[in-house]
Amino acid sequence: MSGIRRLAAALLIAGLVTACSDEFAGPTPPSPGHLAAGSDSERVQPPTIQGTGLTAAGIRLTAVPRGDGSFDVTEEVVLRSATRTLRLRVPQSGERLQGMLARTDPEATGLRIVADGSPVLGADTEVKPSRTLSLEPAATRLELTYRLSGSSARSVPSRVGRALAAISPLTAATDGTLPTHLAVSGGGLLNAACPLMAETRCAVGQPPRLGIQPGLPAARALAVLQLDLPMQP
Repeated sequence: MSGIRRLAAALLIAGLVTACSDEFAGPTPPSPGHLAAGSDSERVQPPTIQGTGLTAAGIRLTAVPRGDGSFDVTEEVVLRSATRTLRLRVPQSGERLQGMLARTDPEATGLRIVADGSPVLGADTEVKPSRTLSLEPAATRLELTYRLSGSSARSVPSRVGRALAAISPLTAATDGTLPTHLAVSGGGLLNAACPLMAETRCAVGQPPRLGIQPGLPAARALAVLQLDLPMQP
């Protein structure tokens, strides 16, 4: 069954790659669907969209795309219990991503962390591919801001600004069970696939109000996006 799931994920992402590289075709139609209830590690937690990452345990990630293919990212996190160890990791490449994205080299730069309302000082501002930080005192609420670059790819020929990109929470490695909401700001999102889920379709709604299925388990909250980047330097 795992082989079938990997094949399904590869086919869906390949469809996004084909659409991205087609100069004359429009965007791939969104593929909304309910996430299947698989094993306990795959089961989606019932989402509480208003509170997750703010007042309830979870991660809320907002990514703002830039014209160069990078993203300005904010992560708001509420942990289930206080921790002194913060594990961070950029979106994974290689076997988890197919086609153009298998050759990407993501990194997070300009990282700023606020833990329980206090800035974390002395932390390295880069994450590539992973990093573990110590928090003193232990913290429950976190806010991270950073620039994610190297996680997108354009195809030539293609429509100007059309790209594929991968996003996932830096903080997913700290608690992979946290329900996670991913949002792309700006209205340029055309489709989304979640290759680590049993049901890889995870786009909901219709452009320009397309969204990503809420409540993904953090360890599987990797989204492959098809989007039009903003026209800016």
